[in-house]
Amino acid sequence: MKLFFSTLLLVFLCSCQEDPKARALEQEKETQKREVIFTNINKGWNFNSQPTNETSKELTTYWSEWRVFLNELGQKPKSSIGAFQQKAKTLSKRALELNINIPFQYNLPEVKSRIAVVTTKINAINLYIHLNQIPDKKIVQLVQEVNTEVASLQAQFNEIKAKSEIKIEDGEGDMIRMLDTTRAIPTNPVPKIIK
Repeated sequence: MKLFFSTLLLVFLCSCQEDPKARALEQEKETQKREVIFTNINKGWNFNSQPTNETSKELTTYWSEWRVFLNELGQKPKSSIGAFQQKAKTLSKRALELNINIPFQYNLPEVKSRIAVVTTKINAINLYIHLNQIPDKKIVQLVQEVNTEVASLQAQFNEIKAKSEIKIEDGEGDMIRMLDTTRAIPTNPVPKIIK
């Protein structure tokens, strides 16, 4: 019995010893893999932070959350994966703040839904970049999708402004009020109580 336990202990001790060369080789492979991921993310991390139209440029003057968000998009980290992780966290926070103080004219469902899409995509970048096995191709794809969504948001700003500048014809306001069903006279009038 003693021989069995001593043999078992010897086998256990031999299996626990690692080869330092194998460990160093594994660390070197991991370092090279992280360098490739960093290079791919660094190449693909190109956000379009410039206002694409006059309306978007005007909004940067009096909507501070929009201005700060575009500034954050324009700043690219350079040093390490950790810097990209910190930038993704900051971008996620700035995208969430876009829903604060939306100018009244643009506080519409079509703008809010586009902001929600941008926020979701940036949150996805933040999630993926903090994983142990970072999917660099997915992050680069999401950066391109964020650029598309930000351009769509800016086009929506421009469309809203263009629609607001269309003059209303004489009588059109009355016609719109008449079409409003909330102002309609009820079909079953409430009987009056006679006293």
